[in-house]
Amino acid sequence: MLHYILRIIVIVSMIAIGASVQAKTRPSAGELPSAPAAAPERPVAETDRPRIQIAILLDNSGSMSGLIEQAKSELWRVVNELTTARHSGKQPRLQVALYTYGDPPPKQLCPLTDDLDKVSEALFAVSIYGGSEHCGQVIQTATQKLAWSTDPNDLKLIFIAGNEPFSQGPVDYREACKKAIAAGIIVNTIHCGSGVPQDWRDGALLADGKAMNINHNAKVVYIEAPQDKKIAELGVELNKTYVAYGAHAAEGLGRQSSQDANAHNLSASSAVQRAVSKANAYYRNSRWDLVDAVSDGTAALSKIKDKDLPENMRQMSPKQRQEYVKQQAAKRKQVQKQINDLNTARTKYVAAKRKETTTGSGKRTLDQALGEAIRAQASARNFKFKTAADK
Repeated sequence: MLHYILRIIVIVSMIAIGASVQAKTRPSAGELPSAPAAAPERPVAETDRPRIQIAILLDNSGSMSGLIEQAKSELWRVVNELTTARHSGKQPRLQVALYTYGDPPPKQLCPLTDDLDKVSEALFAVSIYGGSEHCGQVIQTATQKLAWSTDPNDLKLIFIAGNEPFSQGPVDYREACKKAIAAGIIVNTIHCGSGVPQDWRDGALLADGKAMNINHNAKVVYIEAPQDKKIAELGVELNKTYVAYGAHAAEGLGRQSSQDANAHNLSASSAVQRAVSKANAYYRNSRWDLVDAVSDGTAALSKIKDKDLPENMRQMSPKQRQEYVKQQAAKRKQVQKQINDLNTARTKYVAAKRKETTTGSGKRTLDQALGEAIRAQASARNFKFKTAADK
């Protein structure tokens, strides 16, 4: 009898252990089977939008200080060139990546990102150093390492700027350019100096791109307009509408303020162009700003913990919190409208003044080369740009 009882106890114990193990490994109701953790999905409204992806590869060797200064000062002007772009009626998402390649191996300063303050921060951190410019290697690296879209309707562009022979380095530029276009990435070359050498021209032709040259030492022409001071002031006012939250709150606010200061210290033109960028859809800060996060669906206010909210919101009721974020969004739209209205008048004023002046063909700068190629290549992919007549 004892033997029989012990046998029953052993069988029951084995069943219990098996059930326990199964409970630990079986997904609970509504849970998917075990799988690698995935990044949170973007809202449908975000993933459904076409993308313009741009990787800028800059020679930062000793003779290229003028090129780096142009990139710093004209980033926001290039962004603003794209604000009216539409594809099938939708405004695309803009993502920018940055590399330097004057001191091999190539350095990725930021990956493809829609956080334009990060791109600006990276540009202002570029140092002039080195003397070996391996064009094929940096093109290959950008092609392989960046998170390029696989959608054939998205626009994927590389811009490489420098002044040394295109053939330097361990990677054949011809193979690098062929692999880029095979992945749907257009390679544009920007030679810093007079004319376009044959190897710089060949690199662009192999990847369906445009070969251009610029005067990298030219100062970007700034035409002062009556609206400039007010636009720059409103750009600062926009910052008051941001509601920083979560782990990246202080970092985001600090970066925004720093890039305002960098633009202001460079030139009045840069400050104005940055303010205009902040008044448009490409300038998004969902990672740390509640207004943007709630607007694009990346955060639900009701699910955010009190400790992750700014101090002034922690004692608010759920309804008060919703109303506060709504009010900040309304204020932002109001200030953005003021900036855009002023910029419409400014654009007309500057265009009229520009007709009164003439610039030599050798005075083209980085922003002009980028803007010209992006518009042409976007248009070839069925992106449409509004004109003044459309507004």
